[in-house]
Amino acid sequence: MAEKKRKFPDTIAIILGIMAVFVLLTWIVPAGSFERATVDGRELIVPGSYQRVEAAPQGLFAFLKAPVKGFVGAAQIIAFVFLVGGSFKILTRTGAVDAGLQSIVRFSERRPQLKRFILPLVITLFSLAGSTFGMSEETLVFVLLTIPLALALGYDSIVGVAVSFVGAGLGFAGAFINPFTIGVAQGIAELPPGSGMGYRILVWVIITAVGVAYIMRYALRIERDPTRSPVYELDRERHPEELQGGAEQAFTRRHVWVLLSLAAALILLVIGVSQWGWYIAEIAGLFIGLGIVAGLLGKLSLDEAIEAFKDGAGEMITAALVIGLARGLIVIAEDGRIMDTLLQAVAQASEGLPRTITVEIMFLLQSSLNFFVPSGSGQAALTMPIMAPLSDLLGISRQTAVLAYQFGDGISNLIIPTSGVTMGVLAIARIPYSVWLRWMFPFFLILSLLAMLLLLPPVLFFSW
Repeated sequence: MAEKKRKFPDTIAIILGIMAVFVLLTWIVPAGSFERATVDGRELIVPGSYQRVEAAPQGLFAFLKAPVKGFVGAAQIIAFVFLVGGSFKILTRTGAVDAGLQSIVRFSERRPQLKRFILPLVITLFSLAGSTFGMSEETLVFVLLTIPLALALGYDSIVGVAVSFVGAGLGFAGAFINPFTIGVAQGIAELPPGSGMGYRILVWVIITAVGVAYIMRYALRIERDPTRSPVYELDRERHPEELQGGAEQAFTRRHVWVLLSLAAALILLVIGVSQWGWYIAEIAGLFIGLGIVAGLLGKLSLDEAIEAFKDGAGEMITAALVIGLARGLIVIAEDGRIMDTLLQAVAQASEGLPRTITVEIMFLLQSSLNFFVPSGSGQAALTMPIMAPLSDLLGISRQTAVLAYQFGDGISNLIIPTSGVTMGVLAIARIPYSVWLRWMFPFFLILSLLAMLLLLPPVLFFSW
């Protein structure tokens, strides 16, 4: 009898396991706290103010309450996932997305020499979005489009996730004007907004080019032999009608109007986030409006549109559970008063070493800290008040300290299970975390090595 293949734990089981570890750490790691000061409406740590405080070890009841507190803390993004998932289902129920994808496929068949330019172009656009207006949570929307696009072009759902989620993540890590990371970090480090732009643009170009090359290398391998995909069977279950030669849809004028409404919404999204300060509530409202308009243009009845909305929201239940539970991890660390102790250890480990080694340690420790604080602006508020003056003492420019933070935050976000966005995207895509980890980890190592190399020029060769 063949040995039964051992199944990797479900994503929710993984998160609950990590939550139990966090509870244990609150009994081992000494409790500590920094003083905080409010500057320009933002709560910042006061460097040198760390002191031990009374321990607050978390127990079984704290473990049981953490998911509820996590859902409260992540309420906006959970509501966002449900509402946008429902709205997109109305859009797809009109048939416009399928008809548009089939048109792209037919175009690639007529001009096969141009097919391989489609994904690099889309990845670069997502990277630019991550670099300029900090696209992150928005990828929960776009993955609903890029997965069917990748499948229609003959790739797999991993490529679909990589195009939008990894593409935006590349831009986030190599950003040159991202207001949520660079803007916050430079403000805390007392650097002029937008300073250091020249080298940052070069960094973005290099990271994006490496990302495009890695994703395309994998995509072309899957195109040659789809069975080599680790999600081959999952994708067969996802789209059995495509594999059975589903009926070709005509691309009608009605479909054109629906897709134009989608394009208009995406343009408004870019403008709203970059110019008008939009965030979760405004973006969700935009896509609710898109669902209403798409339903009218697609001539869906009221009952059809509502049924589609409920179906789409229902498909997001797992994603919502994952996002809420991931936030619960941070709740335990904060309630257990171990977060600041971990941060103090980060600062102490960077002292007394050569600059070239110190800057790499700063990057590695920022990456490690991101496991506990997956919010880019939150991590900047926590670490830059310490890392900025520390960089002065160590002879490293504050601009370089910001870059180390930026790399540590952006690259690790593509792989850490404590990120609600990462786990939410995988839940929407129905890709097990174990499968994603095996695919992404080699690329994560490549990006980390690249980041470490890109940190050296401002230390060794020029004043920044």
